[in-house]
Amino acid sequence: MIYLDYQATTPLAPEAFEAMLPWLRDDFANPHSAHAPGRKAKAAVEAARDDVASLLPPGGELAFTGSATEALNWAIQGSSGPIVTIATEHAAVLDTVESEARRGRMATVLPVARDGLVDLDAARAAIVPGTGLVAAMLVNNEIGTIQPIAALADIAHSAGALLLCDAVQGFGRVAIPEGCDMVAISAHKIHGPKGIGALWMRKGVSLAPLLHGGGQEPGGRSGTLSPALCAGFGTAARLANARADADHAHVEQLFRAARARLGSEWTVNGSIDARYHGNLNLRRIGLDVARLISELRDIAFSAGSACASGSRRPSHVLRALGLSDAEARCSIRLGFGRYSNQDELLEALERIDAAARTQKVMA
Repeated sequence: MIYLDYQATTPLAPEAFEAMLPWLRDDFANPHSAHAPGRKAKAAVEAARDDVASLLPPGGELAFTGSATEALNWAIQGSSGPIVTIATEHAAVLDTVESEARRGRMATVLPVARDGLVDLDAARAAIVPGTGLVAAMLVNNEIGTIQPIAALADIAHSAGALLLCDAVQGFGRVAIPEGCDMVAISAHKIHGPKGIGALWMRKGVSLAPLLHGGGQEPGGRSGTLSPALCAGFGTAARLANARADADHAHVEQLFRAARARLGSEWTVNGSIDARYHGNLNLRRIGLDVARLISELRDIAFSAGSACASGSRRPSHVLRALGLSDAEARCSIRLGFGRYSNQDELLEALERIDAAARTQKVMA
């Protein structure tokens, strides 16, 4: 199997797997218990918290959550005041903002240009005094574009608003601007385990709780933590920190090789320059993506967000770029990273291109 779906999830790092094992097998105590095994588990959680926080801006605190979706819901539902967000955000943001709007909270969704980037003048016009929260994604999960988060944070702060950054796809890969007030992240996008995320909050930021109970985590998040998941997350973050330069160079090389291999029939969706290069979202006129995926079952790639894979609607991200339904439906997403092999990537591209050309001949 050639795995090219890194935006959906990344392979678990062997080091993260090994770090988790003792906490699954032997050291099973509740990290919120006061006895010695509980304190040992608590120490592992706090070591992991430090490792994850090392990739985030200074001057804040990190609360572990069950997922980035929980973290984003908490940040949005726990804040107050009108919300401004962007049309290409993840469903965890857009659906939560829509839910808040149905409850009477004012919400504005900013459009993007053909390259997937928000217009900062439009943002300044929408983010006015009285705005409570601006929610923006650092690296888009479908097209890889990198939004101007630092500039959006400045605009938000000038209006007295908080800036929530969905950094799920950028964490450990792209520097997170220090102007953020809250940052949502997930372990399984950086070679950690599924089932754990986190919300980083700048000191002084206060949120209403999303979950009620023991209030074990900073900010009042309730629920018993898994030391195993925390240890895996911490190890994955530590590896991302140590391997940052090597991982970046590898992804850049893969991106260059892939671009050189692609023919003129393929068009890249989204910005080429303001982009995380571990993402290639491509369209080809007339492509039957469902058939392509079915024919190439030993190549793992997608038609877009895994979170929306059950929907037959065209990608809301691609539609926000101005693509027609037909153009959106003939687009595929390829994601690669640390454990991707260049020869396998080029083989996959060759086979994808050949299958697409066969479709055209038979059409």
